[in-house]
This record gives sequence, C-alpha cells and structure tokens, in this order.
Amino acid sequence: MSETERAALIAQIPFDRPVLIAGPTASGKSALALEIVQHGGGVIVNADASQVYACWRVLTARPDASEEARAPHLLYGHVAERQDYSTGHWLREVAGILQDGARPIIVGGTGLYFKALTEGLAQVPATPPDVRSMADAMTMDALVSQLDGQTAAGIDLDNRARVQRAWEVLRATGRGLSQWQRDTPAPLLPPQSCTRIALDVGREWLNARIARRFDAMLAQGALDEVAEVLPRYDPALPAHRAIGVPELVAHLRGEISSDAAREAAVIATRRYAKRQRTWQRSKMYGWQKLTLR
Repeated sequence: MSETERAALIAQIPFDRPVLIAGPTASGKSALALEIVQHGGGVIVNADASQVYACWRVLTARPDASEEARAPHLLYGHVAERQDYSTGHWLREVAGILQDGARPIIVGGTGLYFKALTEGLAQVPATPPDVRSMADAMTMDALVSQLDGQTAAGIDLDNRARVQRAWEVLRATGRGLSQWQRDTPAPLLPPQSCTRIALDVGREWLNARIARRFDAMLAQGALDEVAEVLPRYDPALPAHRAIGVPELVAHLRGEISSDAAREAAVIATRRYAKRQRTWQRSKMYGWQKLTLR
C-alpha cells in the first residue's frame, strides 16, 4: 500500500467510532495507531498480552517516551509480573475506558482480546489456587489428554496458557470451557459499532522486520531488562514467558552464546507471528484488510 492509499484509508475512518488494529508482531500496528489518533483524536489502548507487564518495556516493544508524548497511551506496563492478569481483567479495564468517553484506538496482537471485545467473553469462575498448582506441575501432553473433546477441538493445543486454562476450568467447575463459552454475554464493542483493521503482511517482509527489531531491542537494553529479572525468574509465570525472555535467560546463565540466544529469539518470534497470521485468517475474516509488503 502506498502512502497515498494509507492516508486515504485513515481519512475515511469516522472520528466518532472506536478503531481496532490487529496484526502480527512487528507489522507496524503502533505507528498506524499514532497516525489515526493524530488525524482524528482519541487514546491508544494496548491489546497485547505481553505489553501489560511493567518489567518489560524494551523486550516487548512498548511505545517509547517520544511516542507516548504524541498521544495518550493506556494499559501499557501497568501489571506487576506476579499479578494475575487475564482476558477478563483486560476487558473490564477497556470497559472503564469506554465509560470515560474517550475514543479508543485499540491496538495489539492478542487475538483473544479482540475476540472477547467484539464477540463477548464467557463468565468463567476464577481458578482456585490448588487447581492452578496442580496444572502448573503437569506436562502439556497430560493437560491435553484430559480435556473434553469439544474444548480441545476449539483451542490452540500448542499454546500452554490456553490448554492449561481449559484444563483448570474443567477441573474446577466440572464443565468444559466450550460449555461456558456457549453462555457468553453480549460483546462490549459489537463489530458494527467500530472500525476493525487487520494488517495483512508478507511473510518475508515481516521476517526481516522481526530480525531488525530484535537487534534494535538488544541495542536498546533488552538484555539488561532480563538481567534485572533473572534473580526472580520463574518460567511458570506468564510475564516471564514473553518471547525473548527464556532465550536471554539461557544466555545469562552461560548455557548458550549471545548469537545463539538472538537466533532462538528471532525464530520464536517468527513462529509466534505465524500463529498470529493463522488466527487472523481464521477468526478475523470480517475485518478490513490493510496490506503491507
């Protein structure tokens, strides 16, 4: 898409409607959000599950100080690393922002956040601590094997957090997650009430951007961020499973070289981006596509 086409797209977005911007990591979502806010006003709201954590600024590519000076940014870096934070927590915070009356430009790569926002979120009870401890000690294969069939068919079985959550729900309530989801209430932002944009990017174009961005993160102090967390590092914490953290931890512990850590993190990011693109194709077919190559 040319700059002229991009400007035309931004110009046609209604000033009085929320805007949702989804896309894979490193695809340029934050830059687009800034352009939209500067053209039509609003506040930028984070929809990335890793960028909520206070311990990571550089490593998760949160907006920097110059970007924050250009527009209000909400729900970035406001959650402690050991604090429970779920899609439900995020949705309740977005509800508060909507009640405040500001026009939100909601941007991120966590598809489940957008799904909950535009389709509703099942009111599943919180997981009891003893059930969470049991799940933490189980292998992925064990968790998957004990899921009910309908739930297993509807989630990403390679995603530890999703699988564990489904197992915990079944264990704690006796009902599969899919059953709870059938009782989902009305969405906070129905599709017809907002402008939904999904960035459609080429694989090679994105892979090159991912590599360049991780190199920039290293230059900006990502390794120092991880070193600060290292004494309390816990791979079971969602915050500590952010892409790049396990790889840089391994380097800091002397287990792999810096080059090997960099390569492993880039590969992990590319795999994550592939999962995001797959989600987008299967779950966001009604969104307006903005093609970048």
